[in-house]
Amino acid sequence: MLTVTPSARDYFNHLLSEQPPHTGLRLVVHHPGTPNADVELNYCPVGQEQAEDVAIDCGDFTLFVEPASGESLRGAMIDFERDDTGGELSIRAPGLKGQAPADDAPLDERVAWVLDTRVNPMVASHGGRVGLVEVTEQRDVVLQFGGGCHGCGMVDVTLKQGIETQLREAVPEIREVLDATDHSSGRNPYY
Repeated sequence: MLTVTPSARDYFNHLLSEQPPHTGLRLVVHHPGTPNADVELNYCPVGQEQAEDVAIDCGDFTLFVEPASGESLRGAMIDFERDDTGGELSIRAPGLKGQAPADDAPLDERVAWVLDTRVNPMVASHGGRVGLVEVTEQRDVVLQFGGGCHGCGMVDVTLKQGIETQLREAVPEIREVLDATDHSSGRNPYY
């Protein structure tokens, strides 16, 4: 189902050493297979695991995985990368948000996938959202900004250095990325 690297096990063992004996961890995926998928990892005190949970023996502790989350975690890896500030826990799950459209899928489907899985999570931290208006016959991508992006003074930078870069990487045949938003009417811009 998933791999817990030795460095992640060490990190979890350190955290769990400060918890009551035999405390485990429980992993649940919310909205699996959708662009809004998210992973929740919590302590799991003795007796708090669910009867149908899949128990993964990690040596000194048990990782319980909600059964409905299992398919979206197939091939996933939990890792801990140490750095000067301590480190960072990462959960890489290729199937978490579902499957990307095939390379021969319609252009608008592939663009919408990138917006939903890469761009919108990035701008959501500023209360923003980016929607696809259309992909023209000339392969121009027309976008509409909303929320904190509507009227934001940094929208041009976000468009050219963030969104366009992400789109061109995933969908190289697009010609241009255009903003159709009237930013002068923004009510609650981030900047």
